[in-house]
Amino acid sequence: MDRLFKAYGRLLAETDLKFTRYLYDNINWDNRLIVIKGAKGVGKTTLMLQHIKKEFPKAEKALYASLDHLWFATHSILDLAEYHYTHGGTHLFLDEVHKYKGWQQEIKNIYDSYPQLHVVVTGSSMLKIDESLSADLSRRHRLYTMEGLSFREYLSLEHVVELPVFSLEEILNNHFVMASQITSDVKVLHHFEKYLKSGYYPFYREEGDGFFDRLQQVIETIITNEIPSVSNIEYDSVYKAKQLLAVLAEQSPYTLNISSLCNTLQSSRNNVVKLLDLMSRAALIRRLYASSDGMNMLTKPEKILFYNTNLMFCLTSNVDAGTLRETYLASQIGTAHKLSMPEKGDIVADGKWLFEVGGKSKGFSQIKNIEASYVVADDMEIGHGNKIPLWLFGLLY
Repeated sequence: MDRLFKAYGRLLAETDLKFTRYLYDNINWDNRLIVIKGAKGVGKTTLMLQHIKKEFPKAEKALYASLDHLWFATHSILDLAEYHYTHGGTHLFLDEVHKYKGWQQEIKNIYDSYPQLHVVVTGSSMLKIDESLSADLSRRHRLYTMEGLSFREYLSLEHVVELPVFSLEEILNNHFVMASQITSDVKVLHHFEKYLKSGYYPFYREEGDGFFDRLQQVIETIITNEIPSVSNIEYDSVYKAKQLLAVLAEQSPYTLNISSLCNTLQSSRNNVVKLLDLMSRAALIRRLYASSDGMNMLTKPEKILFYNTNLMFCLTSNVDAGTLRETYLASQIGTAHKLSMPEKGDIVADGKWLFEVGGKSKGFSQIKNIEASYVVADDMEIGHGNKIPLWLFGLLY
């Protein structure tokens, strides 16, 4: 127990409050059971420690512990909760819960047995968290998903400029004024290029030249450990998943052709469909279905993008500029809006805003006479009319 408290105290002392992720202010910290999921390295641990440091002048009222600590080899979460509660604790913060077998049942017991105790848990395995929440903790928890850094957050973390969050409607209606004001002080395109390559995961700051090695490890963990742990697939399917990522890296945006993929991977249709679903739920890829009404989800045409632009640079040296732009736009808009694949143009948001993505010379010919349609252009600081600079969509969260 002493080691747990010592680790907690050290981490709390080292926690910096200068920069907080977008999700911090979106969380209702009064909820009794909060679950925060997100890819490894996006800042979940720091978020919890920042909340403790900000809101608990008496640090002993709160307790942080990572469930991969050796203490849990011989003790349970219930042991920790009982000790903390009987010693006057009111809030328990548990990190990396997916590494503790049967965590969801113990959290359920804590929720039911200690109604005065508030619990916050985090997990990096998106697949394991989803699987666990669907049963034991249904209706008891409030779930939040932490995405990687937005371009706005990246600019803040790099001490370039502090910018507020804007809604999609605000950007569509006022982009000229916004972009004019921001670019009068900041050369955004220089920073934007860096963000696209390695700015989505906050650990870029500590890894430096080793960033892509670290990201490769994250991908490897998802493919070799997390996917097999939640799905009854054979070792050969793990190899197929790696093949599938390689195929998508070279061809994304990939308009899905299941038969072609099955031939390329020498795998069954069911296996390919299962792998695509698992990779989507694990936040490796993003699936955009056709927006046509009345079509079954399984038969809808589908476009596949990587979940963020950093993954593209990690998995291929031949990054296509057009794909890069679409991937970025989807990663920024997709946090708060439902995306689909239109008949014309590249992306539809919430079924009403149509976006055609391209370079600065991109015109409106492909979306001509379509209501609420916009050209989103790269390599330009300021737009005009319905032509909006791509980087500006990074201010959505």
